[in-house]
Amino acid sequence: MWKYRERLNYSEKLRRSLYEILRDSLEMRLMKISLVDSFYKHLKQGVEYSFVERSELKPKSMKMEKESQLFNTFIVIFCEGTINPELKTHIRFFPENKVIKENIGYLAELSLNSEFHPNLRHFDKPRFFGFIESLLGIDYALLIQQDPNLRKHNRYALTHFHVKVDWPIADAAEDLAKWLRYKQAHLYENGDKEARLLQNKLFEYYGCHPRVGGRRTAALIAAQLLRRLDFISTVFVSSAESRSMIKYSERGVSKFYLIQLTEKQITALAQKESMDEATFRASYLYPAEPHWLGISEAIYGYTTHSKPPDDGKLRKLRPAYNWLRLKDEFLHPTDSHPPLRPISHTWVSAME
Repeated sequence: MWKYRERLNYSEKLRRSLYEILRDSLEMRLMKISLVDSFYKHLKQGVEYSFVERSELKPKSMKMEKESQLFNTFIVIFCEGTINPELKTHIRFFPENKVIKENIGYLAELSLNSEFHPNLRHFDKPRFFGFIESLLGIDYALLIQQDPNLRKHNRYALTHFHVKVDWPIADAAEDLAKWLRYKQAHLYENGDKEARLLQNKLFEYYGCHPRVGGRRTAALIAAQLLRRLDFISTVFVSSAESRSMIKYSERGVSKFYLIQLTEKQITALAQKESMDEATFRASYLYPAEPHWLGISEAIYGYTTHSKPPDDGKLRKLRPAYNWLRLKDEFLHPTDSHPPLRPISHTWVSAME
C-alpha cells in the first residue's frame, strides 16, 4: 500500500511526480533507440528487418525468432529511490562499476572518456541522454536512481553501468508465488512438478515464455526483485529476439514494437483522428518505402489468478488459466511531436 500515491506524504508525492516525468522522457528516447534506430540500421546494411507478428504479442506466446546483431539491445533500470545495499547480492553494483571518470576510462568501446564530466550522469543535464545512449551498447544493465549523495534534492543520476542481475529463477518464482498465495513456505512444498509450473508462470507473469534469452530473463528477475523495495521502479529491456522493447513497472507489462502501415490504413487512421494524411504521417509515422512505420504499444493486465486473493488464503495453482491479458493498444506519436497523444489502434487483437 505504501507505493500508492495516496499513501505518500507531500515530499514523496513531489518525488513521485518528478520520477514519472523523467521516466516518460526516458521511455520516449529508449523507444526510438530500440525500434526506429534498429530498423534504419538494418536498412543501411541492406538486411531485411523482421517485424513482430501478432501471435508473438499475445499472452502465452511460445514463438521464437533468430536474433539480429543489428538490433539495439539493452537493459535500463530506473528506480524512484536508492537501492539499499542489501540487494547488492542480487543486483550487483559496486565501486568498480560506478559512473566516474576512472571507471569510464577503462571502456574501450567509449570514446567519450576524455570528455567525461561528473555532471554528464545527472538526468537534468542536456547531454544526459546522449551519454546514456553511448553506454547502452555495453553489456549488462545501466542503473539510474536517486543520487545517494543528494537525497533531499530529488536529483536522479546514472550511478552504475555493467550492472549484473544475479537471483535464481526459483527464488524469484517462490517470491511471486508466496505473494499470490500459491505457496506458504517454499517453492517445492508441493513437489517438483508444481515448482516447475510456478517457474513457468513467473515468465508468463512478465509477458515472456520460459525459453527466452538471458537479457529478458535478467530484466524480469530484476523487476520481481525490485518489488521488495518501498518505492516504485521501472525496467526497460530491448531484445533482438523479440524485436521489441518491454517495460516493467508498477503499472504492469507493456511491449513496444514497430508496425508497417499501408496507404489505406493511413487514410483510415487520419480520418478517424480528423487529420489530413500529410500531417498524420509527419506526426505519427517514420518513412520506410513502400510503407510507413509506427511505434505501437501493447499494454497487458493481470487476471484474478495473478493477483493476491482478497481473503488472503492459500489457493490451488491452476496452470491452464491465463495470468496475463491484453488490455489496450496504442500508436505513439514520433519523438518530435510530444504535444500529441497516443491514439488507439487495434493491431494485436485485430483479425488477420
